Amino acid sequence: MGPIARIIAIVAGLAGGTVLSQAPEFAQQYRQRIGGAIDELRVIVEDFNRQATEHHLNRQQALKTYAQSSDDFLRDRGASMQSTIARYETLLSQQLKLGAAAPVTKPFVLIGEPDDVVFANTLRDFVPGVPVSFAGLVWAAIGFISAWVIAALLGFSVRRVVRGRRTSPHAH
Repeated sequence: MGPIARIIAIVAGLAGGTVLSQAPEFAQQYRQRIGGAIDELRVIVEDFNRQATEHHLNRQQALKTYAQSSDDFLRDRGASMQSTIARYETLLSQQLKLGAAAPVTKPFVLIGEPDDVVFANTLRDFVPGVPVSFAGLVWAAIGFISAWVIAALLGFSVRRVVRGRRTSPHAH
């Protein structure tokens, strides 16, 4: 590997390390947002459950009442409530998985099944953190090594093509 290729590979490695070192911080900010979403959805779901109980219904019976209504508005509200409950339960499950995961693996848990709305909003408002945690340093190392290897492989491929053209009788 020539000196310029080494410099490019090191710069790529540093860029990759810098970017991936933020994965644990992003996971933390995502986790905080998911907690806020759960808190708000809990209020809605518990209110629905309470109202159903006041009318001597459980949640499923109340949703079925909505679904069987002849009124389009009530059927739509029932479908909306069903969707809200499902999202609440999905977010709760993800929060538990994130809470149980080791700090280094939290970004993998997040990538496995992110909530699109929470993910997009976290990305929009993301504030990078200094990777002083062990997880941040691990992710920085992964990013550095990955980007360095990719840059080195790309540099090797480019050199082979350039050398091949120089030695080719059709190069002139």
